[in-house]
Amino acid sequence: MDMDIPKGTIVFTTIGRPHYGFDVFSTPLPVNLQEFSEQRLTDGVSVNFNAQFIGPDEQHRLVYVSERSGSSQIYLDSEPLPYSAPEISLFHDRPIVRDGHLYFISAHETSDASFKSWSALYTLRLDVDDAAKTKTLSRLTPYGCVDYSPSLSQSGDLVAVASYGFRPWAGEFHHLETDIVVFRLSDPTNRWLVCSQGGWPTWSGDSVIYFHRQADDGWWSIFRLDLPSKFDLSPPPAPQRVTPPGVHCFTPAAMHNRPQVAVATRRKGDSYRHIEILDVESGKFYPVTKFLNPNIHHYNPFVSPQSGFLGYHRFRGGDSGEGESIIPNLNLVSSPVKGLRMVRVNGGFPSVSPAGDLIAFNPVFDSNGGVDIVKSDGSKRWSLLKGRTSFYNSWSPKEKNVIFTSIGPIFDSVKATVQIARISFDFKGDGEDDVEAEIKILTKEETGNNAFPSCSPDGKSVVFRSGRSGHKNLYVMDAVEGEFKGNSGIRQVTKGPWIDTMPSWSPDGNLIAFSSNRHNPDNAEAFSIYIMSPDGSNTRRIHVAGAEGSEEVDRERINHVCFSADGEWLLFTSNIGGVTSDPISLPNQFQPYGELYVTRLDGTGGLRRLTWNGYENGTPTWHPATVPELVNSGDKLLGRFDEPLWIKCDF
Repeated sequence: MDMDIPKGTIVFTTIGRPHYGFDVFSTPLPVNLQEFSEQRLTDGVSVNFNAQFIGPDEQHRLVYVSERSGSSQIYLDSEPLPYSAPEISLFHDRPIVRDGHLYFISAHETSDASFKSWSALYTLRLDVDDAAKTKTLSRLTPYGCVDYSPSLSQSGDLVAVASYGFRPWAGEFHHLETDIVVFRLSDPTNRWLVCSQGGWPTWSGDSVIYFHRQADDGWWSIFRLDLPSKFDLSPPPAPQRVTPPGVHCFTPAAMHNRPQVAVATRRKGDSYRHIEILDVESGKFYPVTKFLNPNIHHYNPFVSPQSGFLGYHRFRGGDSGEGESIIPNLNLVSSPVKGLRMVRVNGGFPSVSPAGDLIAFNPVFDSNGGVDIVKSDGSKRWSLLKGRTSFYNSWSPKEKNVIFTSIGPIFDSVKATVQIARISFDFKGDGEDDVEAEIKILTKEETGNNAFPSCSPDGKSVVFRSGRSGHKNLYVMDAVEGEFKGNSGIRQVTKGPWIDTMPSWSPDGNLIAFSSNRHNPDNAEAFSIYIMSPDGSNTRRIHVAGAEGSEEVDRERINHVCFSADGEWLLFTSNIGGVTSDPISLPNQFQPYGELYVTRLDGTGGLRRLTWNGYENGTPTWHPATVPELVNSGDKLLGRFDEPLWIKCDF
């Protein structure tokens, strides 16, 4: 067996993503901006977004991003572009086609340091045969630099990007601290920083750039930057705000032949993001999608070259609801490692049965949540626990049909009542209601917040996090009677004024891995991996981002650590890859920097990144067996997802 390559199947969660059901739509733009009619441009398969028109308006051709292959690939009309393939890159974004060239963001090259995004701008010739395409691939972003959100000027000579430059990511995600940078395609190494603090640039002609930023009064706003013919002026010209307070405006798309900009807005009293046209001379807004689909979010507008059409993406429900209408229980995702399969579950905190035939998970984290189980091919699903908030699951390796879970509010204080429960169940038939479950509480109610259980390989003990001492530390208790067994039923294995959480038992039972901020207890957001013996001895830290004592290693936010089936690898979620795309352009992601990684347990390195996207990926588990061919069975696609919760409309 090749010990340098992780094997098996990883089952994990992506916040919100299964519910999106995005398609790209367009509407003609009449001169009076009064009457609009909507047409769907993509085929209702998977998630389709971040499009641009190509060529003359009457052709109505489209380049866009689709995730139908299991990763974000670029499609030209209805066909994938040859370079945009999972074996080359798992992340492509913001494509533009101009004069026989494709311009796009990719994350296929490793960053030169931790806490730098891998996102960079590339170009590719399209007027050559497929075999020659990769030979014409050219990186326009300097190595060591980070660029997002490209825009080409009307002439095609100039490029604007939102860029971190060579700076590391500072850790923010509510408002990326990027700058607006301009360069000529003929000399991409000669770059001009034309404005500090801005994102999502868009050209109007060859001398005006619009972009979004959060203004000092808290409202996301569109700013205009008039550029001189020479960009190396110091100081650069000051941008002018063109949208008023009282309405959030972002992701602008400027028109070359009209004094107008399409923007996404959030207004007071409206729970949905809509597309509007702003006339920058009069300051007047013209609503568009509010009249078409008042109760659906609309994202990231784009305008055709002659300004005859407006495009955007949205949930494909409503009057144009054809297309995929099911959220699969399980969905195959592209893997960067040959021999390692990756499967997304429509829920959180998956745990796999010892035989590998069933997966337990939490469908939602509210009072209607509970615990569900699904066949490992996704074909059939049962509810074991209904009407109670539940999170984090651990399947007993030895007892038949026994799952441990946490019952109570997630992400609450040490005093909140959260209890460890043992669920035993039996199937009484083949129907989805033919299952009986027995719930047994293993922790005492007065002990406060008890969560994140992990069962030992021999099935006799459960390690979990408890706040009963006033601090969140780890405890081990009897897997059958819990702490009701008496003094021998529970013991504390870590102790200190910090947070130890999300423990995971190794397959051989000799180690427990967990996340902790014990290296910096004052920072409740910086967690690293620790491993210890089951009695709490021999605790040591696994360094991922940098060497011990380095600035980088103390910025790690690592959670959901678990072991591979052979015990040789650690799987976890981390922020060390920075942010892959502008979070404001997506529905809510609590941590849009959450990506999956593996590293060798023995400390010899082997760090590998497994996911690249703008979402929060997390709560992974390592499946002990090969997952069978997946069946397209699941919930009805309803498009239920939130706007970024940090965008406030109640100023």
